[in-house]
Amino acid sequence: MATIHHHHLPLLHNPTPPAFKPKILCKNSKNDAAFEEKKSGFVDYDKGIHHVSTQVSGIRKDQIPQRYRIRVQGDRFQKDWSVSQVVQKVLELDHKSDDIEGLLNRWVGRFARKNFPLLIKEITQKGSIEHSILVFQWMKNQRNYCARTDIYNMMIRLHARHNWTDQARGLFFEMQKWRCKPDAETCNALINAHGRSGQWRWAMNIMEDMLQKAIPPSRSTYNNLINACGSSGNWREALKLCKKMTENGVGPDLVTHNIILSAYKTGAQYEKALSYFELMKGTNIRPDTTTLNIMIYCLTKLGQYEKAIGIFKSMREKRAECHPDVVTFTSIIHLYSVNGQIENCRAVFSTMVAEGLKPNIVSYNTLMGAYASHGMNKEALSVFNAIKNSGLRPDVVSYTSLLNSYGRSQQPKKAREVFEMMKRDKLKPNLVSYNAMIDAYGSNGLLAEAVEVLREMEQDGIYPNAVSICTLLAACGRCSRKVNIDVVLQAAERRHIKLNTIAYNSAIGSYMNVGEFEKATSMYRSMRKSKVIPDAVTFTVLISGCCKMSKYCEALEFLSEMMDLKIPMTKEAYSSVICAYSKQASALTKYASLLIYRKWKEISFLLLFDIC
Repeated sequence: MATIHHHHLPLLHNPTPPAFKPKILCKNSKNDAAFEEKKSGFVDYDKGIHHVSTQVSGIRKDQIPQRYRIRVQGDRFQKDWSVSQVVQKVLELDHKSDDIEGLLNRWVGRFARKNFPLLIKEITQKGSIEHSILVFQWMKNQRNYCARTDIYNMMIRLHARHNWTDQARGLFFEMQKWRCKPDAETCNALINAHGRSGQWRWAMNIMEDMLQKAIPPSRSTYNNLINACGSSGNWREALKLCKKMTENGVGPDLVTHNIILSAYKTGAQYEKALSYFELMKGTNIRPDTTTLNIMIYCLTKLGQYEKAIGIFKSMREKRAECHPDVVTFTSIIHLYSVNGQIENCRAVFSTMVAEGLKPNIVSYNTLMGAYASHGMNKEALSVFNAIKNSGLRPDVVSYTSLLNSYGRSQQPKKAREVFEMMKRDKLKPNLVSYNAMIDAYGSNGLLAEAVEVLREMEQDGIYPNAVSICTLLAACGRCSRKVNIDVVLQAAERRHIKLNTIAYNSAIGSYMNVGEFEKATSMYRSMRKSKVIPDAVTFTVLISGCCKMSKYCEALEFLSEMMDLKIPMTKEAYSSVICAYSKQASALTKYASLLIYRKWKEISFLLLFDIC
């Protein structure tokens, strides 16, 4: 009895027919068995490894149409392989030099059209995009090939995983030329592809096109679109979509909430993330490990370390619903690193290993970064060797952290050796690597070598940023080179590098170190003119620099401006102001009254008390 299927059916049983005509499928027990997945496993208890593989037979020689069966009957070159065997043999070939098309032309199963979706599914799941493209091109050249929406969906998803956005979009237009009608799954895959590459506006256009074609968006569609906006830092647009999603009757789920929290995290809206989390608690949706990991990250950024550690401890309780994973432990290691508690970093790392979690490269790099920030090169080297012993390959971040540890421990030659070793291991240094190398030379007074690294990075096609300029300016100040400070600033201007607060602070500090008061104050005026907001470090450098050059009135003027901007005082600023007051007695009464007038009672009291 033949049945006509107009609706979408599972891929492994009755593949979705082309959109432009219904396909008559006859129920056949043999065909059903051909599409079933058979799983096989292998376990080596001695080595502690296991492997699970899925085998799909597909339509074999005895099931293909008779005319093709007669054609291949006496040809010894025609092989009756299963679909899984074909995929394995294709992946063993080099996609650049070997004849993949010739191999596929020897496969008897090519005469069965139903094998094509299985073939594409199997090879796309393996993740090799080059082999998948060659197989897809070969498939389109077969006489019995019929374009199908599900085949294009699988190819678009594969391109999305590899961030080949333009090619995924090209497949979208190509499938319509082949009279394949895009469905919700197609749009979801395409939105996901654009979201991964940060092209959220393209993703929005696809959504609008989807609505115009009367394709109802699913929860996955909204989640992919919200993720596209959120991953680009556009958290406001992500919130609008979440609201629109609710209005259209598609309620948000846990994935949606995690995407919104991640959008806040990417957009550095940590306070809003905490507020959203509190609102989330009022719903019936309970947070998972991913949710709590985001919360720990946001609390760390806000400096609320105790709350973050509290969440971590609650996750480790026996009756906890969410247990910590590798990301959780890595976040806590980073927390202790920022807080300067290096011993706790190692303790958390050891606990993670003891609980049976396998550290990834990010975990190792975070621990190395903690050691590097304190110049603990021996410990950093030990972690670097542990990465190799664990079977992982050190990446650029690993080498940069090791390099930085030698730079901070005043061993620039060792830092250079690590830098060259990174190149020998066929890893290209990035901007952070070059900046760490500049800092290694600059912090040890080797200005000429630091400038040479700057030239080297430009020759390698990596352009310096504000951090590069900051490091060079600080090096100039240490070496007391007045001319070089001007040269570095001119170089930044020629390269259109906009100085940030830290860069201006470095320039002002360098000028103060070499006794160039006028140029330092000129840099400060330029900073205000460029609408770059000064911070406590800016005024600390200015006030302390003025005191060193016996310009006490100017120091008090900068203090007045600091108070106008409501910038909190630092210990260094306190010391410098006390010095200025003690040296400038005539200004004491006037300025003390000014402090009282502005209701800075605590500061004025401390200053007057210290002077007395």
